[in-house]
Parts: sequence; C-alpha cells; structure tokens
Amino acid sequence: MKRILLASTMMVLPAAGAHAEPFIFGTNWLAQPEHGGFYQSVADGTYEACGLEVEIQQGGPQVNNRALMLAGRIDAHMGGNLLEAFSAVEQDIPVVVVAASFQKEPQVLMTHPDQGLDTWESLKEAEEFILGDQGFQSYYQWMITEFGFDASKRVPYTFNPAPFIANPRSVQQGYITSEPFAVEREGGFVPNLFLVADYGFDTYSTTIEVMQETIDERPEALKCFVEGSILGWYNYLYGDNSAANELIQADNPDMTDEQIAFSIDKLKEYGIVDSGDTEELGIGAMTAERIQSFYDKMVAAGVASEGLDISKAYTLDYVNQGLGLDLKQ
Repeated sequence: MKRILLASTMMVLPAAGAHAEPFIFGTNWLAQPEHGGFYQSVADGTYEACGLEVEIQQGGPQVNNRALMLAGRIDAHMGGNLLEAFSAVEQDIPVVVVAASFQKEPQVLMTHPDQGLDTWESLKEAEEFILGDQGFQSYYQWMITEFGFDASKRVPYTFNPAPFIANPRSVQQGYITSEPFAVEREGGFVPNLFLVADYGFDTYSTTIEVMQETIDERPEALKCFVEGSILGWYNYLYGDNSAANELIQADNPDMTDEQIAFSIDKLKEYGIVDSGDTEELGIGAMTAERIQSFYDKMVAAGVASEGLDISKAYTLDYVNQGLGLDLKQ
C-alpha cells in the first residue's frame, strides 16, 4: 500500500509550540484532477492554516480505504455516490456523509457520432450497452425502471475502449473526465456524451465520509478538513492549481498534462463540482430533499432497500454555509 505524506507542517495555535493535528484522508482511486480540491488545500496550506496536518492516502486497485476507515486506520474517506451510504445504514454501520464534493455523478454514456444515437431516448436503439457490474446494478437498473431500457443488451465492460470503438452502434459507460479522452485519442473521434445525472440520476458523488465517532470526538478537526476541502475546490477550479497538479502527478506519474487539462475542462463544463445548489450554498452542498429524491428512485428501481432511516446516512452540519463563494472567478 502506497502512503505518501503530502504535508508535514506546523501551525501557530493558542498553546505555544503546539503541533498541527494529523488527519488522514483516503481517496477512492489513484491521484487525479477529480481529487484536485484536496490536493490544492495541501499544496497551498489551507488545511495547515486551520491546524491540520493532512495526509492524502491514495486508493487504487489493491487498496480499500473505506475498509481502513472502518478499522480506524484513516480519518475520512472519499466515497462514491449515496448508494454506499444507504448500504451502510442497512448494515447498521455508523458511516456518515458530511459533504459532497461533486453535485453530479460523473458517470457518462458514450455513443458514436452520426449513428442516430444522439438523444437520450434514441439510446434504446443501440445494439449493446457496454457496462461494468456496478453500473449495471445501479444507474442502469434505474434506466430500465424509469425509461424502459433493455437489460438484455448489456455486455460486460472490461475497461478497454476497443469493443466500443469497433462497434458504432454500441453505448459505453465512462467517467466524463476520463473515458471520452481515451476514445478521442484511440478512436479518432469525439463521442456523444450523456451525463446520467442530467437525466435524473441525482445522487451526490465523491463524498466525504467519516465514522460517527469522528464527528463525536473530533468535531473541530473535521470542520477544518471539510471547510478546507471546500476552499480547496474553489481554488483548484478558479485559481492557480499548478502546485496541486504537481502533487497529483508526483503521486500518479501516469497522469499527463493533457489528461489533467481535459478533466478540469469537463468538471467545469458539466458543473460536476459547482452547479445547482452550490451557486448559493457553496461547494460541498447537500440537501435532505435531494437525498430523499435519490433514495426514492433507487427503491423504485430495486437498487436500495425500502424503509431505511436515511437520515443516519448524512449530516448537513458542515456544509451549506456559502463558504468560498467569494473565491469564484
């Protein structure tokens, strides 16, 4: 497991000579611009300024940072979407979402241009849907229930774009910040993009999860981390992000300048981080109404269990204060 200390800093606190408080944040994959706000606040000292020494611990194919949080070995974890939070409630695991870095799930469906598959409704005419297990069991079940898509057209996604590139009548899943870039480079064409969030799959994504124990025992440290992350996202998207990108590339040397630029452009173009409620409430925003809306859709699609007390899955105590709005340019 690769653990990289990205900041080891001192903060002048009320007690003379006091050290910054250690705080470990585990991401859900290798370093990338989709983690940019967190790296930004390490790079520019935002976490340090409120008294934290933050270590970003990368995720990856052999790393389960969520399990490490459950075991008490890291302090916070980068969650995926709200389905994980609902599952924790069902299993009576005291995991709580405290902020949503992404207002939109970055999941996208791609089609070839000039094939008549250029509207959401027309996607039903595709020959096959190249989807991973997780996508098939979540948003595609919702698409079946909500819009009448065909489960029999699904074929497994092997994280190789070649089958999609070879079949112009296919649809492939991807992240808006990643797979379209690969298709452009390897396939030589710009695919049509359908962000599932824009058609009603209204989960929050790239959440910050902690154990209830952290909320109870370290509220000030958690406040510093959440607010520092919010400011980090504003500075990463709208300020000088060069130092953060250097840290990302130091952790993940495969991340090219071109990929970083593409990802940041898509984060902005599609309002992944900053859109909707964030325009008044600030980045990281969540509302009970939207969480309930998504839960109801997932119950109707047979993805989430009925009757869960989803209020246990999140708290709004650390967000919705309009923090950082003055940094937006």
